[in-house]
Amino acid sequence: MRQFLVSVLAVLLLSRCPFGTTEVLKTFDGCSGFFSEKWPPVISGILMNNSDPRYKKICQKHNFGSGYTFATLYDTESRIPVFSAYNYTGRGKFDRPNIPWKIEPQLDPPVDDMTAPYNNQAIDEDYFKNEFNVNRGHLFPSCHAEDAFIAESTFTLTNIVPQYSGFNSGSWKRMEIESQISMNTRCIDNKGNNKGKGDVLAHVLTGAIPGKNQLNNRVNIPSHMWMAFCCCNKRQCASGAYWAPNEQERKNENNVITQETVQELQQFLNETWKKMCSCLRTVQMSPMG
Repeated sequence: MRQFLVSVLAVLLLSRCPFGTTEVLKTFDGCSGFFSEKWPPVISGILMNNSDPRYKKICQKHNFGSGYTFATLYDTESRIPVFSAYNYTGRGKFDRPNIPWKIEPQLDPPVDDMTAPYNNQAIDEDYFKNEFNVNRGHLFPSCHAEDAFIAESTFTLTNIVPQYSGFNSGSWKRMEIESQISMNTRCIDNKGNNKGKGDVLAHVLTGAIPGKNQLNNRVNIPSHMWMAFCCCNKRQCASGAYWAPNEQERKNENNVITQETVQELQQFLNETWKKMCSCLRTVQMSPMG
């Protein structure tokens, strides 16, 4: 159930939540390059020609005048992204950004009193002192960014879901590292060399399946997280997929999320989230190498 924020609180939060420079569009045409073959996923009732208006298509920018850095489909009722799509070009040499989390002003435009009650998105304060011991979990992880500029663009709350802290810093973090290694080694050209700097090694989709609990009575806590990648060169295509329940893990618990096929992920999503009918169209055409 939506919880509307009073104008006084909105004024206080306005100074704490820097604005992003996102563009909320009717289609992903402006940032279709983040999808394999420029085809976004097909999700029955969510991302089709007559999709529900609660789902917003976001082409993410970092600042005015810059190009797009990734794409997100955002659920304004659950207040979490359905997925983020990005191009993996190899991890650059930079430290994890230490910047404020951004919100997206187009999702909650100002009303008559010039304030913006954040009814359609999560805000930083939703994560403060929560009873579930969850924190902000990236879909497009900053550690997969090519440079510090792109890494900073991932620090928007429309690219974040509540992840249990042990899971976020445990098996899911290890998966992000393992998938990076896999893409670096499997997504190669026909001479056995990695592509040049800035060239796309792989197209990646990372998403969340809504759960039954809510953070701050506003933000859905996903039941599962999933990720898939695909890449092709002149000789072959390769792809891989990962998924796991979003559950608390004990410190030093060495859970492993193994790489599976995209087809197996497709089956899992169809069984777990009935609305997902063909969610991985972007990678479905690419068999495991």
